[in-house]
Amino acid sequence: MTKYYLGLDIGSSSIKAAIVEKDTGKSIGVVQEPKEEMGMFAQKNGWAEQEPNDWWLHICNAIKSLKKQYNINSNQIKGVGISYQMHGLVLIDKDGNPLRKSIIWCDSRAVETGNKAFSEIGEDKCSTQLLNSPANFTASKLKWVKDNEPEIYNKVYKFMLPGDYIAYKFSNTINTTISGLSEGIFWDFKNDTLATFLLEHYGIDAALVPEIVDTFGVQGLVDEKGALESGLAVETPILYRAGDQPNNALSLNVFNPGEVAATGGTSGVVYAVTDSLSAKESSRVNNFAHVNYRKEKAINIGKLLCINGAGIQYRWLLNNLAVSSYEEMNNLASQIPVGSDGVCLIPFGNGAERMLNNKEIGTRIVNMNLNNHHKGHMCRAALEGIAFSFVYGMEILTSDGIKPTVIRAGNDNLFRSEIFANTVATLIEQEIEIYNTTGAIGAARAANLHKGDFKSFGKVIMDNDHVMTFMPFKDKKPYIEAYNNWKKELELIVHK
Repeated sequence: MTKYYLGLDIGSSSIKAAIVEKDTGKSIGVVQEPKEEMGMFAQKNGWAEQEPNDWWLHICNAIKSLKKQYNINSNQIKGVGISYQMHGLVLIDKDGNPLRKSIIWCDSRAVETGNKAFSEIGEDKCSTQLLNSPANFTASKLKWVKDNEPEIYNKVYKFMLPGDYIAYKFSNTINTTISGLSEGIFWDFKNDTLATFLLEHYGIDAALVPEIVDTFGVQGLVDEKGALESGLAVETPILYRAGDQPNNALSLNVFNPGEVAATGGTSGVVYAVTDSLSAKESSRVNNFAHVNYRKEKAINIGKLLCINGAGIQYRWLLNNLAVSSYEEMNNLASQIPVGSDGVCLIPFGNGAERMLNNKEIGTRIVNMNLNNHHKGHMCRAALEGIAFSFVYGMEILTSDGIKPTVIRAGNDNLFRSEIFANTVATLIEQEIEIYNTTGAIGAARAANLHKGDFKSFGKVIMDNDHVMTFMPFKDKKPYIEAYNNWKKELELIVHK
């Protein structure tokens, strides 16, 4: 009888569930629930909330769907790994019931709370101990509830991150991880302990913090209620839990200093592992304990840089140019030389850009000649502009102590484009390895890491998922020239 691990990826738009073979790590199948996107509640502009029990409902449906589709029974599933949307806040009472909807990652109500704390505690202390500004993260959201909803706050038994809540629904066991606490800005890296000074500043009782368990290991066992609702067997262990970006890095076999995971979807993310506690870019780059963070040595920090205006730019062109597909756009772009004959596209049209110090500069098209340039130039300039923004982000990370040795990326929209991937690889002078994997598959495989065999884990990814590798071109000159032109245009806008 084949044995399997189950992986869950709790996003804000859907839940993905994956089954992999326990012994080989081979992916068997992935399902998504609900079929349409999950909704968000936005009582005011800038707010975003979801019902935690909606996540649980969709997870239970996804597990039933997987079991039926692949003819798997409960006893064949030998462990669960959980990936989840980062920075969310779930509050429960002493009976384990949510006291309000979850305030999720993209909710911006606590920005002022975090900025005020950054100023009052001191930028230096926040940067050296939290490695971040408290900003709009989970701790600041909890403080917002304390200040604005005291009747709810007074009933809080524990706060949780989204993945903690789902683990609790399976097991009736309340706990969290150091990696999770760090993403909520509850961890003091300098002293390797809970950030009690931030809790005290916010007036938050440390008793609200769940028990801390290891990222890999038995975090809880499915109880009778969890088994009845989910369809898993009683005593199935929960063996892994991490936020979606650290988990995405894990899915791409990114664990060691110098290894970088990149994501090129609607927004772009560059997530680099380092053993440096440098946080000089703490206002532009976030620093979290990676999944293999070692407490006693304070190493394996994940530096996360987000680029809001990435794939959304190319999608906008698809919807508004006279083109029928991304393939057509890529073909048009491939007929135009490097540098798009001088056309530059600044792709930041998806709100404020943290890496540009939260400026909202919008999308700009510059140097367009209406006699000589056409939609092919627009397509090339768009791909190059997004690639250049990734390179610009890598320069910020390099200035903050990152020494990249390899970049690994999922086989998603932007990295399917040779122009995009070749431009990035050539300018940063690093190979880009492309893998066909997902967060849910990574979380399922990570259930096997409680044994501590990271080498075999990486081999499973190489053997099963490697698609191709983009090598830097030897002739870098046209790429450097095009990038410098683009950067000059960007800095004229940023510094005006």
